[in-house]
Amino acid sequence: MIRKLIRKVLDLPIGRNRARPRIIAAAQHGIRRDQLSHAALKVTTRLQEAGYEAFVVGGAVRDLLLDVTPKDFDVATSATPEQVHHLFRRSRIIGRRFRIVHVMVGPETIEVTTFRGGQIDDRSDSGRIMADNSFGSQEEDAHRRDFTVNALFYDPSGETVIDYHNGVRDLKARRLVMIGQPARRYQEDPVRMLRAVRLAAKLGFEIDEATRRPIRGNAHLLRKEPAARLFDEMLKLLTSGHAYACLAKLREEGLSHGTFPLLDAVMGDEEGDAFLRLALASTDNRIRADKPISVGFLLATLLWRQVLSRWKQRIADGEKPHVALAEAIADVEGEQDNDLAIPRRFSVTMREIWTLQSRFENRAGQRPYRFLEQPRFRAAYDFLALRSQSGEVDPALVAWWTEFQDAGDEGREALIEAARNAPDAAKAPARRRRRRPPRKREDAE
Repeated sequence: MIRKLIRKVLDLPIGRNRARPRIIAAAQHGIRRDQLSHAALKVTTRLQEAGYEAFVVGGAVRDLLLDVTPKDFDVATSATPEQVHHLFRRSRIIGRRFRIVHVMVGPETIEVTTFRGGQIDDRSDSGRIMADNSFGSQEEDAHRRDFTVNALFYDPSGETVIDYHNGVRDLKARRLVMIGQPARRYQEDPVRMLRAVRLAAKLGFEIDEATRRPIRGNAHLLRKEPAARLFDEMLKLLTSGHAYACLAKLREEGLSHGTFPLLDAVMGDEEGDAFLRLALASTDNRIRADKPISVGFLLATLLWRQVLSRWKQRIADGEKPHVALAEAIADVEGEQDNDLAIPRRFSVTMREIWTLQSRFENRAGQRPYRFLEQPRFRAAYDFLALRSQSGEVDPALVAWWTEFQDAGDEGREALIEAARNAPDAAKAPARRRRRRPPRKREDAE
């Protein structure tokens, strides 16, 4: 009776009408076991040999069906977290609300989850899942997943794909469909709305109308999410390889206003939009080429237009450029602490890149030499180049610093001399020595 009630609440088929998954053979789907990473294959094989069910699940299966190399592999199993931990020496159980196991195989970490059951341990008044450590069957686990294209299981032993919700069909139609009732699923976990936007933009999928319709009306739920969790999701958007498309989709679906207010400020400005496109395109290219990226640099580009507008306003109000920049940075950081909760390891890099921008104008004496020795010089220089490409900075300034980096001693001296003599060169004002007033000679007694 209880199981019947659970199945009704979760929209699961009851009795004889229980969902029968579609078992798709390798000849139809084309995924081979040797396409899995060594770690994923080892984990699933070990679990199966121990008598448990084990499958590669989620995004990795979706990507393999799209002929995309997965960045990581997740495994779903009938084994409990304790049983998984017992099987693998290099593993640890993490999480409280959602207990999972990280299994380390060489340099790779496989995330192993036990099949989720239909019983949800704890919900808030709004319907949000507060705890979820009840375990069940593969069918219940498939129904608990977010989108049909993410609810696909791959069995390496038989090279079959198990599909409970027509995920392969939706994949071929390039359509993103929520499992269950979308509004309820968003209330359970509001971050699913951000995932819908990110996947649609990243994969070039259309969001199914029934899945899309409740998003705008439930956007306010994101304001109650921890700032740190929203920052993590924002980072996934920015490092998806399709960053600008993700941000544009976020605004289109009504998820930026009140949740990520900086997007309204940045993407609504024509000049800022041009700078943002250049910066995010550069990041996307590095990600697609499998090159490392700097999160601090990325955030610096995202928030720069706010810093710049405040910097200009303070200079117009009569403040010195260096002081004005420092104050503008402090203003923007104070605002974003509440919106994004940027970790210090990123905010320090971001602040240094901004602060160093004013030093590029100083090309006299020993200052350029000392500037080259600054640890963040290269990041600041790359940032200056982006500003130049968007029309904000004179390209001649970037060209001067480009040549100065590669020149020898004589070449650098010549460049400094040329900058000094250039009629439109930005020169640092000469420091005037203060003259002490003459000491009064006391009259001899």
